[in-house]
Amino acid sequence: MNTLSLNRLALLGSVLLGTTLAAAATTRVLHFDSAAQFQGDLRNGPYSYSGKNGAAVKATVNTVSISAPRAVLKAPAGTSMSSAEGKRSADFAGGVTVTRGRLTARGAQLSYSEASGQGVLTGQPSAVFTPEKQGDDVVNIGASQMSLDVDNNVSTSTGDVQLKSGSQTGHADKVVFDEGKELGVLTGNPTLSRAASGKQKELNVVGSEARILTKGKLLYVSGKVKLTQGTITTTGDAIYYDDRKNVAYVVGNAVSVDSKNGTTVRARATGALEQRTDLARVRSLDAGFQIPVAQFKLNGE
Repeated sequence: MNTLSLNRLALLGSVLLGTTLAAAATTRVLHFDSAAQFQGDLRNGPYSYSGKNGAAVKATVNTVSISAPRAVLKAPAGTSMSSAEGKRSADFAGGVTVTRGRLTARGAQLSYSEASGQGVLTGQPSAVFTPEKQGDDVVNIGASQMSLDVDNNVSTSTGDVQLKSGSQTGHADKVVFDEGKELGVLTGNPTLSRAASGKQKELNVVGSEARILTKGKLLYVSGKVKLTQGTITTTGDAIYYDDRKNVAYVVGNAVSVDSKNGTTVRARATGALEQRTDLARVRSLDAGFQIPVAQFKLNGE
């Protein structure tokens, strides 16, 4: 390939990159409802917004809608408001509601940056994700801080996070929730529990990382996992649990001990353990079990 062709490719790459960045900047621009009242320096800002007759201030950015009693929009220091579009920041206060598709999040305050496309909710934030199909479980998330990315359908919650879906409850230092895949990834001391139901005793699982497909009621936990239910304790390298079928598969150095009757079930090196959580029964599978790890990946992983 000659030098001219290489230069043309480089130029095309630069144009495409510039177009992509420009498109991203456009989708991050905040738009306030025309009904909102504002006051401030028209040239340099900041703009202070309030609703008429006590109504909420409403704004939109990409597919996200924001509602709050008051808001302040600011430009970077030394930049006029007219030339700062795409670089501004906004603070919403007084009780904020953020909606995107089937997600509704609430908190005391929201800080949004057009430059990063991140909106950060603080003040006991919580989120509710409604299922697509009636009858499926609602997902509830609570945390110390919650960040929503307007470039995708992903939220990141940190600080004593709780994710609850149906009879399953997860706790962790951090939870990334992909609204498109209905997938929660829990890291930082994740613990999970399934409430007792009928004759089925409470189920508890710990590990290094936990991934929950809330729509399918599927769980994948990896990294020195331990599953406890009643007098049965099962350990291994990873666990796959199907809540609808009441069955868990444990792979990698899998061992199960029942303290009540003193029995131990140990999987072969290439095998796995199958635990029926509704029957309190564990058996060894010589053929092993292949965990479908790919379906638990976030978009872009």
